[in-house]
Amino acid sequence: MNSTDEMSHVTDGMRPDMTATEHRPWRGVLVATALPLNDDLSVNFDRYAEHCAWLVDNGCDGVVPNGSLGEYQVLTSEERAKVVETAVAAIGGERVMPGVAAYGSAEARRWAEQARDAGCASVMLLPPNAYRADERSVLAHYAEVARAGLPVVAYNNPIDTKVDLVPELLARLHGEGWIQGVKEFSGDVRRAYRLAELAPELDLLIGADDVLLELAIAGAKGWVAGYPNALPRSCVELYRAAVAGDLGTAKKLYEQLHPLLRWDSKVEFVQAIKVSMDIVGRHGGGCRPPRVPLLPEQETAVRSATEQAVAAGLA
Repeated sequence: MNSTDEMSHVTDGMRPDMTATEHRPWRGVLVATALPLNDDLSVNFDRYAEHCAWLVDNGCDGVVPNGSLGEYQVLTSEERAKVVETAVAAIGGERVMPGVAAYGSAEARRWAEQARDAGCASVMLLPPNAYRADERSVLAHYAEVARAGLPVVAYNNPIDTKVDLVPELLARLHGEGWIQGVKEFSGDVRRAYRLAELAPELDLLIGADDVLLELAIAGAKGWVAGYPNALPRSCVELYRAAVAGDLGTAKKLYEQLHPLLRWDSKVEFVQAIKVSMDIVGRHGGGCRPPRVPLLPEQETAVRSATEQAVAAGLA
């Protein structure tokens, strides 16, 4: 699925350090996009298109719509499909890696097919999450979705799904050809080294903002990111410095941004990132239930950290 024949057409927007033969569209900084909502909590697709374009204009390599930040669980099927189509129209399908998570494997495959037909170059897939799936169920799930024909990036989030894609299981999924990368959200940075031993060709993507520096040093090839929704240029600068080994620059930015980045690993991460977006002049808007607004003390903490970052010149 990651052969040069299948991927050679996906060359627009490629970073200068990559050639067509090695291009993998899930590498770099891909923003798990927050979804702008109107006051009545309907989706503002025009603002979403503008947001995707703004992120790319500010240095991000692409977007990941219909992830948790996109509140995909509370979208209608029509809304979910239109979110993908809107992102593709705004920045081109080679830059768009939609989340295709669903309770059933057949439904997840249909969302992967929808992404494929919309022109996307890859998809991101959680393991089965309606129950604590065993290894055979996980293997069958990824095999089914891979049949849609797009490269699949696994999403390991054992905190929320209760299914842990440990390095041995990821290596097997990659060995079967069903995944080409993994968004790693376990928080255990030691796994990066074990995964590199077991499956050196499997791309590790940073999945939690607050372990960015640690996983970049460990060899991550990309970042599925949350806080660039509000501060894209500084977050991109942090990532580029970290993967280039410029630890002086990276450490300074990491320390400045970490009071915000750590919200990405909290239950209220969607609300926090949207509050930061509103503060910096973007439109985050509200969240659909069952998500509720931040508590006053939580909003105060997010507001203070965001204002401090802006005062320090971060954007």
